[in-house]
Amino acid sequence: MFKKNRSLYLKYAFRALLVVGTAAVLFFLSIYLGAWGKLPNGEELSDFRYQKASEVYTADSVLIGKYYLFDRQPIPYEAFPKHLVDALIAIEDKRFYEHSGVDYKSLFRVFFRTLLLQDRSSGGGSTLTQQLAKNMYPRRDREKSNLVVDKIKEMIIASRLEDGYDKKEIINLYLNTVSFGDNTFGIESASLKFFNKRAAQLTIEEAAVLVGMLKATYGYNPRIFPEASQNRRNLVIQSMYSAGFLSEKQKDSLNQLPLVLNYRTFDYHAGLAPYFREEVRKQLVQWCKQQNENGENYNIYTSGLRIYTTLDHRMQLLAEGAMEVHMKSLQKSFEKSFGSSAPWIANTRLIEKTVRNSAPYKRMIQDGLSHKQAWDSLHLKKTMVLSEWKEKKTVQASTLDSIAHYMKFLNMGSLGLDPKTGAVKTWIGGINFKHFKYDHISQSKRQVGSTFKPILYTAALEQGISPCTYFSAQQVEYKNMEGWSPGNSDDKDETYLNYSMQEALSNSVNTVAVKVMEKTGIPAVLDQAQRMGIRTPLPEQPSLALGTGEITIKELAGAYASYVNHGVPVTPMLITGITDEKDSILATFEPKLSEKSAFSEENRMLMLEMMKATVDQGTAVRIRSKYGLRNAIAGKTGTTQNNKDAWFVGITPKLVHITWVGSDHHEIGFKSTALGQGANAALPIFALFLQKMNKDRYFDPITKAKFETPPSSVLEKLDCKPIKRDGFFKRLFKNPKKKRKKKFKNTAP
Repeated sequence: MFKKNRSLYLKYAFRALLVVGTAAVLFFLSIYLGAWGKLPNGEELSDFRYQKASEVYTADSVLIGKYYLFDRQPIPYEAFPKHLVDALIAIEDKRFYEHSGVDYKSLFRVFFRTLLLQDRSSGGGSTLTQQLAKNMYPRRDREKSNLVVDKIKEMIIASRLEDGYDKKEIINLYLNTVSFGDNTFGIESASLKFFNKRAAQLTIEEAAVLVGMLKATYGYNPRIFPEASQNRRNLVIQSMYSAGFLSEKQKDSLNQLPLVLNYRTFDYHAGLAPYFREEVRKQLVQWCKQQNENGENYNIYTSGLRIYTTLDHRMQLLAEGAMEVHMKSLQKSFEKSFGSSAPWIANTRLIEKTVRNSAPYKRMIQDGLSHKQAWDSLHLKKTMVLSEWKEKKTVQASTLDSIAHYMKFLNMGSLGLDPKTGAVKTWIGGINFKHFKYDHISQSKRQVGSTFKPILYTAALEQGISPCTYFSAQQVEYKNMEGWSPGNSDDKDETYLNYSMQEALSNSVNTVAVKVMEKTGIPAVLDQAQRMGIRTPLPEQPSLALGTGEITIKELAGAYASYVNHGVPVTPMLITGITDEKDSILATFEPKLSEKSAFSEENRMLMLEMMKATVDQGTAVRIRSKYGLRNAIAGKTGTTQNNKDAWFVGITPKLVHITWVGSDHHEIGFKSTALGQGANAALPIFALFLQKMNKDRYFDPITKAKFETPPSSVLEKLDCKPIKRDGFFKRLFKNPKKKRKKKFKNTAP
């Protein structure tokens, strides 16, 4: 009876095994044939393409930024140090060189120890090739019910990978695709992020840290959990010793080393030159679009492009440092000058206007809330972080408080370029890219104040007016201009004084500038501005002499470059070349220069001498007196009406630098001219920047450059008394208490 039952049991068991086996085979075949989702074939695997980050480099070959969906920078196998590969094999797949994609021995070990014996310490059964399969084709569904399907898919893909690639190629693909957390993929990107060095430069212990992260990219993140990361690193080192890759002495020595990071993130909002990087991004997007219209297939975020720019890394660091020092100090003085009557506190009309233009308010209105409901909601207090330059404070505040807080900040823009080519050396579009995205170099047009006067005076010289021509400083009321009566900022009584053009420019005398405009003719001035590269439409009004035209910093910089570029204006240039990830050249860019000079060589030298006088004894004299700079410098200050805009243009033989400072809110100006004039609000940024450059011999070719010596004929034209006082009879018939009235005549001589 027992034998009969035993035979029956065996028969049923065999049938059951046959059914299970058949089902397993059919299940495997269904996956293999694509019933659970298409599997990549050998051809598709051989043509696998990474999504590669594009990189931005400075002129001195420093990587300053990336554009990416996934931060990945593929590198060849030859760039991997041997100890990196050894560490990977030792801890992740000791039998890597023995299996063909699937390590069945390890799988059976995991099956029996983990599933049958419930030993969770038995490790995983996935090979590097299987992990690569998962990296290349991530699991779409994380439900446990599909885990078996995913595992089998990865085994099939792993086998196909082993058929199509050799072991070195598999390691190369793996290390270039594996995630290190924080949206960082591939060993090169991880090495740059955590140690600020290329993968080829990783030491043994650094390689062990990164390889150790692969077990758990968050739990073993050395920045977040340094102790856990160090313990994991030492385990990797122990595995390298056990595998014969390290001697015992090396193992013991490496285990004693501290964990040292040089963490560097390529945060879109942070890092060096964020406004510059954003402008490069915009230009690169346009380039990709143009190329793709011609049949190419470039994507700024996935094609792994390398963008080489004109920016000078060291110069940009100094420029940003100078900006922060001055703007932080100026901000304190600015707030103190208003006290409790500050516009962002007391001007309810301005505050409401700003709130109505804010994103939170607009979202609420779009969602159907009334103005009152939105306004009440914006008053609700909550915990938030408010920034004060590089300091942050956690406070209980409302969205309304936050908007008012950021209203108070002064902003700025500064641009430094090579006047011969237009190559941009420094670019600061604002004080903080995270909070103020608006770029005051590429996007903003502001009234330029007295920085327009050199263009006016150049036009006058081109019209044949001598620099020693004298103009009365007496204030005039122009009857045909609705009684417009421009005055000078210092309100001094200059009724009886007559200025030469040189003296009037260096001291920025408004009353004289208008009279120079009248004598030159508005059409001639507008034509001169165009020839100097100003494309923005300008007002055809006498007030243009005082800089009421709104011009971009880029245009103004290109125009001023002509004074040290033989009269030829330039167009600011950011990108010199674009390559693919193998550095094969895709595009190169040349400077955009005007075909002819905007004015004569003699007038160029005359203007340069006149602007040198501005620095040596005029409105910019504090460059010499306060900051002690003895470099060859010409320049021009500028301040607009009601102290809304402060400007300074610094010109050296090898660098043109323009700075603007003001509020993003046009209703807010400086409380006083003393605080808001260009010489006080904008000039110090250039002065502090040049001071820093003077201390670094790297910049000697720029800082020690000299202007050419003008010929005697130029100096003779400037050899006249700066100011003449009216004679007795003229003074007799002038009433200093009564403005002279006349019509403005818009005609050239």
